[in-house]
Amino acid sequence: MGFATFENLDVWKRACQQAVEICGVVQKWNNFALRDQIQRSAISVPSNIAEGHERDSTGDFIRFLRIAKASNGEMRTQLYIAQKLNLIETEQGKSLVAESKEIAAMLQGLIHSIQARSKRAEN
Repeated sequence: MGFATFENLDVWKRACQQAVEICGVVQKWNNFALRDQIQRSAISVPSNIAEGHERDSTGDFIRFLRIAKASNGEMRTQLYIAQKLNLIETEQGKSLVAESKEIAAMLQGLIHSIQARSKRAEN
């Protein structure tokens, strides 16, 4: 697949960092349902990157990168909801949303890169 380990991927590193940050931000929330859901979706992003890579299949890796991207979108939606509920400061929420958008773009770029590499290998 071209990547020795998922730990070498910048997108995985950033997704891990964001998951840690989200877990820290929400740990004192009294809205337990939203807290638990946003933690699960945040943790799902780097976890799916890792799981897809470890399957040693280009198709599976792309599929799991798409799942990671979807979880990232879910988490971003929950950040918007948290802001509307005044559970998170506006600036912190904007910063987390911006990072989520960058991670989504990185995931999409990685998907395209893997697809292009796979097509070149077929020819």
